[in-house]
Amino acid sequence: MKLPVSKLPLFALGFRVFFLLASFSALALLILWQQMTQNIITPPYFTGNYWHAHEMLLGYTVAVIAGFLLTAVSNWTGKTTLQGDALVGLSLLWLYGRILPFYANLLPNELIALVDFIFLPTLIFVLTKTLINAKNYKNLVFVGLLLFLMMGNAMVHLQMLGHCENSAAIGIQIVLATIVIMILIIAGRVFPFFTEKGLKNVSIPRNIQLDVLTIVSAIILFSLQWLGISGTPLALTALLVAFLNTWRLMTWFVFRIWFVPLLWVLYLGYGWLILGFIFTAFSAWEWVSPSLALHAFTVGGIGVLTIGMMARVALGHTGRAMKVSNTIAIAFALINVAALFRVILPAALFTWSNVLIYCATLLWLAAFALFIFVYAPVLTAARVDGKD
Repeated sequence: MKLPVSKLPLFALGFRVFFLLASFSALALLILWQQMTQNIITPPYFTGNYWHAHEMLLGYTVAVIAGFLLTAVSNWTGKTTLQGDALVGLSLLWLYGRILPFYANLLPNELIALVDFIFLPTLIFVLTKTLINAKNYKNLVFVGLLLFLMMGNAMVHLQMLGHCENSAAIGIQIVLATIVIMILIIAGRVFPFFTEKGLKNVSIPRNIQLDVLTIVSAIILFSLQWLGISGTPLALTALLVAFLNTWRLMTWFVFRIWFVPLLWVLYLGYGWLILGFIFTAFSAWEWVSPSLALHAFTVGGIGVLTIGMMARVALGHTGRAMKVSNTIAIAFALINVAALFRVILPAALFTWSNVLIYCATLLWLAAFALFIFVYAPVLTAARVDGKD
């Protein structure tokens, strides 16, 4: 007798379905974007490059965030967040948000915007209810960050619906900044812990003051960008943020991480964020294109860190040993090389940018294809240790 869909292991906890959706979308969204750059297809709801920015941040990245937070809040509180039918519904809501923009000629734009928009408020409601019921108030900071993501998403849709003229770019900027801040907060919690768990006889010091400085300085930097301040004030602030984050990362660093793929992928991902801050300074002085700073944060920082976090969380919550196969280690390497081709090489070889970006796309697709090959069976099967 077959189980109902909602009873399958895929819908037992948030990380399973959302990590699987995120990894498939990492392939589909890049393939579609390549088709769009060649004017083969267009999403009639979005204009310009906003589809690509929206879908990679508020589609792919938000799926990873949803899977992580639904699982983490369940751990923090000891209470179930979503599973079964409710999780099926939330995952379908995310999926419809990706599909409906291609039906703008058949559906009202307001319906397309609403379906995509209500995903984050629904996630916020679920997480807030669970945290408050468990009196776990300190982690409501993540709810606050999700509210900023929701606000940024609203600003994108307001422009697409014709209610505002220049709100989409600001909305995307808010979303990217919020995701980077969220990563900085989560990194302070998990990097020392993961390093101690992954290496024997290692104790990582915690520096709360440095953690606060890195996060506050990054908030100031992004605030300057929102206010339209550029030039030397922005550049010096960005270099300060890069310095503080380098200092922070080095306090966690142990040379032996290079022998553990689940660790070095996270450290390299954080390094791409630092490069994003450095390139933000360079772009403020007009030494490099702002696009290179943007993609250091996205392809490098977000791309590398999300694939690393998905790999580790999936192992831990399915009862498997914290050790990845050589295939996944190759995937980790490929996505870092993709960032190299998208960010660093175009800065040095500007005339080859189009070829390098195409190579970066192929490398990104190869990395996530390998991830899906290994992790689709992990995410869709029951725990190997027999636990619930």
